[in-house]
Amino acid sequence: MRAEGYAVESILRVLRQQGLAIAARTYRAWKNPARIAARTVTDALVEDKIRDLAWRTNPVTGLIQMTPEGLSGRRRWVALFGRQEGRAGTSRGAVDRAMRTLGLEGIRRAKKLRTTSPNPNGKRAGDLLSRDFTAPAPNLVWVTDFTYVRTWAGFVYVAFVVDVFAQRIVGWHASSSMRTDLVMTPLRIALWQREREGNQVSPGSLVAHSDAGSQYTSIRYTEHLDLEGIAPSIGTVGDAFDNALMETVNGLFKTECIRTTVFHHGPFRTLSDVEFATAGWVDWYNNRRLHGSLGMLTPVESETLHYEALAREPEPAK
Repeated sequence: MRAEGYAVESILRVLRQQGLAIAARTYRAWKNPARIAARTVTDALVEDKIRDLAWRTNPVTGLIQMTPEGLSGRRRWVALFGRQEGRAGTSRGAVDRAMRTLGLEGIRRAKKLRTTSPNPNGKRAGDLLSRDFTAPAPNLVWVTDFTYVRTWAGFVYVAFVVDVFAQRIVGWHASSSMRTDLVMTPLRIALWQREREGNQVSPGSLVAHSDAGSQYTSIRYTEHLDLEGIAPSIGTVGDAFDNALMETVNGLFKTECIRTTVFHHGPFRTLSDVEFATAGWVDWYNNRRLHGSLGMLTPVESETLHYEALAREPEPAK
């Protein structure tokens, strides 16, 4: 009838008389469907991908829980999309809009409370780094420190050893005591881990940097460093910048692991709960967390590329 010249309103009036009520704009929307903008399609695809990466179903409880990737901010999300097939060109704006829709903001670090108790009578080694937390290769500079976690059973202390080259956590240990073993155990683990990987630490080549805590100035710790051929380095008392890299790692640990339910469900009751969560976080930190300071690589990827470059045979001169 419309093709015969009848107006839309006239046709719809007749249909209403027959009991079929259709609005004129409904007919026109069907006749000339609105074109979906390309950005709308892209935003929907980005939103679906972020939802898939940020949440998963727990196979044990059947509940939906956030993944470590859900803690990421916009910059890391863009880098993650660069690793996804077909999504390498995802814009920051699309990620921003998807994060707002899904209620994701990226986690922020809180202020750190002081845990270092310097020994006023202890002899300390000098500062060999002078706030230069870089190294041309692994196993040249390690930094170490510990932080605390509140549990129902009391405080738990977690110590880390980090290789400066790729900011990889090479050793960690959790304990309910702040005795010297708290900092000696992760050092032993780090040395064992490097030897196990085939990248043994050469005596006399490694510097172990820490703050001026009494554990790091103790006789047992300094003697162990001497036996392993490791040069001690200690920053000044009360200056967090002298061990800034470890302060950053401790802050990430508290923010991403302890203050979220990603790596542990519910409150921390005992030392075992902290150990379980820390093990999961360290694995993610070393193997899957993208670091902006490493060019959006993981610490393990950065070290692997370094050793592959050393093993690569030089090309003959043309």
